[in-house]
Amino acid sequence: MEILNAAAAGHVRIFQYRNKTASMKEALAEAGPLRDRARELNVLFLVNDRCDLALAVDADGVHLGQSDLPYLKARQLLGGQRYIGLSTHNPGQVKEAEQLRPDYIGFGPIFMPASKTDHDPVVGVEGLARVRALTSLPVFAIGGIQTQHVRPLMEAGANGIAVISAVCGAPDITAAATGFTEQMT
Repeated sequence: MEILNAAAAGHVRIFQYRNKTASMKEALAEAGPLRDRARELNVLFLVNDRCDLALAVDADGVHLGQSDLPYLKARQLLGGQRYIGLSTHNPGQVKEAEQLRPDYIGFGPIFMPASKTDHDPVVGVEGLARVRALTSLPVFAIGGIQTQHVRPLMEAGANGIAVISAVCGAPDITAAATGFTEQMT
């Protein structure tokens, strides 16, 4: 809850619940109160990977990885009112996403992520610029992003960025979040 409150104070408008090791019972106990608080803060609340959890807590949507429930099945389960984002890591996945039409895609890793050891190859800002031409979908840059990367990523065509370590690992989460959101305007 502390991270959500601090991030929202730093003008973060989308918050994703991500806990890859929690049981469903533990995840429900964590995500439910976060969802309620996100509503109070007028922050969009997404669940990572788990459509069942997104439905259980009435999340605004879900973010799916390449090995998660297929997009079309997720859309069937969640209906048309919830957001569905899809992680992509190469031009072929971006082209496939363009055909599927999720609400947005995450693309990367742009840089070496601190939160993941089993990641796809790093693509750099140039990789983002190349795939921007392949899709009209909103693209969120993911992976190892620091504040000094925000402007070049936005100039390369990103519609937004997704960060974990650079904000959650900061001594002052609000200041870190503000550092990112200020670079996006």
